[in-house]
Amino acid sequence: MKRGYQESSSSASLGPPQSKFRHNPEGDAHFLEDESTKIIARKVADHYSARTNQTLEEREASPIIHLKKLNNWIKSVLIQLYARRGDAVLDLACGKGGDLIKWDKAKIGYYVGIDIADGSIEDCRTRYNGDADHHQRRKKFTFPARLMCGDCYEVRLDKVLADDAPFDICSCQFAMHYSWSTEARARRALANVSALLRPGGIFIGTMPDANVIIKKLRAAEELVFGNSVYWIRFDEEFSEKKFKSSSPFGIKYKFHLEDAVDCPEWIVPFDVFKSLAEEYDLELVFVKNSHVFVDEYMKKPEFVELMRRLGALGDGNQDQSTLTPEEWEVAYLYLAYVLRKRGQPDQTRVNARRDKGKMHLSKEDITYVSNEV
Repeated sequence: MKRGYQESSSSASLGPPQSKFRHNPEGDAHFLEDESTKIIARKVADHYSARTNQTLEEREASPIIHLKKLNNWIKSVLIQLYARRGDAVLDLACGKGGDLIKWDKAKIGYYVGIDIADGSIEDCRTRYNGDADHHQRRKKFTFPARLMCGDCYEVRLDKVLADDAPFDICSCQFAMHYSWSTEARARRALANVSALLRPGGIFIGTMPDANVIIKKLRAAEELVFGNSVYWIRFDEEFSEKKFKSSSPFGIKYKFHLEDAVDCPEWIVPFDVFKSLAEEYDLELVFVKNSHVFVDEYMKKPEFVELMRRLGALGDGNQDQSTLTPEEWEVAYLYLAYVLRKRGQPDQTRVNARRDKGKMHLSKEDITYVSNEV
């Protein structure tokens, strides 16, 4: 496995935004949304809803199966590093519930998952109930859960989750960049995280690495680049391959990844993300490109063993991976981040809210939320 993520001098070094919306500590600021953004968000939701749960055989036949296993390893490491027994977890853009087993192994106490795609939430419900997990048969998860269908980048969640909060840990895996279509959505996403996390609470996530994507764009002859398993294409409006620091939102590109993604995504300049997060009392703990993340945590025996169990290693040698060079290049497109909510944690942990969750979820148990709530 190749090593060595290097920061590029031709990175997406866009400065902090000129804020149109000021953060209101009372949480009642209105984030205005235009209809075109909602339409694109719905298309992304429809794309993920349409993807069906795969059987184990179908999953193993995927051209990016080892990349999927690597991504699962990265998420598992983040959860093992920061989740504690009994934690209340908020999973933003939870999808089909692919991380439920990871949370169960962390022995969390309560789980709330929310996703914009109703098909994904239904798949998450059946997976939680043990009815549709083809990858690993389970009798029962050990934590009560609650599932919600709604756009967590549009809806104000502190109202609908007032009785469930505060959460100890929030997770948003491979999805935060979908909030970056407008400043309004980016702010709503971070406002929701901040409002629902307890002081000292942790926000973990993964998303595309803007530095790498823009470096590759500038190195390409055209506005498209990729390999046999992925391609990224920018529209003609970015033909000069320059990006204004005054407009760090709405930088859209089309992303195609075999057997995984085929929809619009948005550049997230990490310095802007960090600055915006700080406005919502979320301080950066670390950010690491996936190549750096692998290199660092594969030095720890417990995570080497985890990688081996997930089947992402070849002959057991940590320098020999079953990832193809093409998959390893895709991994380079992503980063992992950890933020912490400012303040000192309350040592008394409230468990009463956990009775809002259930150990078996019917279709009627799914909460549908919109901006009208």
